This record gives sequence, C-alpha cells and structure tokens, in this order.
Amino acid sequence: MSGQLLAGVLRHDKRLNIADATDSPIERVIAMHKPHVAVVSAQLGQDPRGGFAVLRELRVSNTEIRVVMLLDSSQRDLVLDAFRGGARGVFCRCDPLRMLPKCVHCVYGNQIWISGPQLEFVMQALADAPATNLVSAEGQALLSKRESQVVRYLAEGFSNKEIAMKLDLSEHTIKNYLVVLYATSQRASSKVEVSDRKSQAQAS
Repeated sequence: MSGQLLAGVLRHDKRLNIADATDSPIERVIAMHKPHVAVVSAQLGQDPRGGFAVLRELRVSNTEIRVVMLLDSSQRDLVLDAFRGGARGVFCRCDPLRMLPKCVHCVYGNQIWISGPQLEFVMQALADAPATNLVSAEGQALLSKRESQVVRYLAEGFSNKEIAMKLDLSEHTIKNYLVVLYATSQRASSKVEVSDRKSQAQAS
C-alpha cells in the first residue's frame, strides 16, 4: 500500500486533515503538522521492519500521538510487536481500504482498532505470560484496580465477553483494556530485563 494511495483514501473523508510523509522525513512532517494520529507502515523503504523503530521513537518523543501500524499481514508476531511498541491499532493489506478512515477516527477517539483474531493473539499472550504484580521502579502499581481484575479473570480462563459481563462493561472496553495491558506488561518486562543485565554487569 503506497503512501499516496492511503493519503488519497483518507482525503475522501472531509473530517480529516492529511499530511503525507511519503517523500519527507516523518519527524519533519510531525514537527510541522503536529498530528493526532500517525499511520506508519511496518516496511519503510528496503527495511521490512523500519516502521517499528519509528513507532518506538514516537512513543518516547511524541507520547500524545496515537499510531496505526500498517502491516502486510495479520501474522501473530507482527500484530504483537505493533501493540508491544505502543500502537493503538493495526491495519492490514487484506483489510478493505474503505475502512481506513474509520480506523483513524477510532484511534483518534482513544479506542483500539483490532480484529477478533488479532485480539485472540493478545489475549493468548497475556494468558501465557507469568502472573506478576506490575510495579514501577519506585514501587508504585502500574495497574489500576479494574485492570488487575481484568488480568485475574483472563488468567482464570474467562473470555473477553465473560469478563465484560462480570465487570458490567462493554466488550469494546475490555478489548481496550487487554491491548493496553499487553503493552504495559511488555514494557515492564523490558525494563526488568535491562535492570537485571545492569545488575549482572556490575556483579561481574
């Protein structure tokens, strides 16, 4: 999917203001236009995963920007890497292009854009992860009470529909919780791994 093609599709929605970064460094375009949502392709130039590096940079330097990752396929590892990196939605080459504006509006509205099979990847990854009480370096809990409830029910094997019923929430809200929880757990695990490596280096 070329940048020009995607920009053309999005421009049909008059509610959107589009800045095409196909032929310009994305950092320059972001600095100039300050977008609310960035649509980033996983493949940039000859690098099939160059977009993931941009995603990580945006998460650190422009935390207010919500990112939709464009993927060539709904392969499990690609989907998980996108949400692990902080994406708020994934849009695949096989998806109808007419749905892209809806995807952007959804992410702009602080919702998660994810299909049912992709959500299953996230749920399975959360369920397979060892149970942990996520805390910051200062010892503060990273999960709210409601998020902890979602994790507990998921670990007990309940589906997102069942969790929604137990917590009197919509399935859409549970979906958002699951994706955000996955990203939070992955970032916390990375920090623990880095911290452990530093400790080992100091001890050697």
